Amino acid sequence: MTDAPAVSARRLDTTDVARVAVFAGIIAVLGLPGGFTIFGAVPITAQTLGVMLAGAILGPWLGALSMTVFLTLVAIGLPLLSGGRGGIGVFVGPSVGYLIGFVVGALVIGLIVHAGSRRPTLWRTIAGIVVGGILVVYAFGIPLQALITRLPLPETLLTSLAFVPGDLVKAALATAITMTLLRAYPRAFRRTWTVAAR
Repeated sequence: MTDAPAVSARRLDTTDVARVAVFAGIIAVLGLPGGFTIFGAVPITAQTLGVMLAGAILGPWLGALSMTVFLTLVAIGLPLLSGGRGGIGVFVGPSVGYLIGFVVGALVIGLIVHAGSRRPTLWRTIAGIVVGGILVVYAFGIPLQALITRLPLPETLLTSLAFVPGDLVKAALATAITMTLLRAYPRAFRRTWTVAAR
């Protein structure tokens, strides 16, 4: 027998559905200010901040589900992406890899931040948000952008460095929001945390 209580898998309940809907809405709201491009065809937007928060707060599966719901709404034509973009056409454009990265990135963030069903810590939150919210999103976004725009991968990678400072600011902001929420309102999290061994 172990001292830590077993954590059973929870089914999706109405509270989970509400959380997923709220974060899909947050991503949409973060797209309202629009985006801007420095180089290339992919805009810099605030929506990746929502991806970071979804993974860190909702955990891996609900975080990824909230991104999937958001992208489904975009696919059926709702203008929820920055600049009022929507419709199936965005999924054959230069930003499609980044959109796929939203789902996988939220999943990876949640897996790291909530590793082993443990309560989030500052360092795991930073690591999860940087790895999932930046590196994973880039890993999908840059190669597909290069493929669609027919630019060499090294050139696309170089121009994508313009995203890094803003994404680091968003990562710091997402970490601060997550840790503040953890202290002030832990019920916002889907709590299945184990008790750490002493």
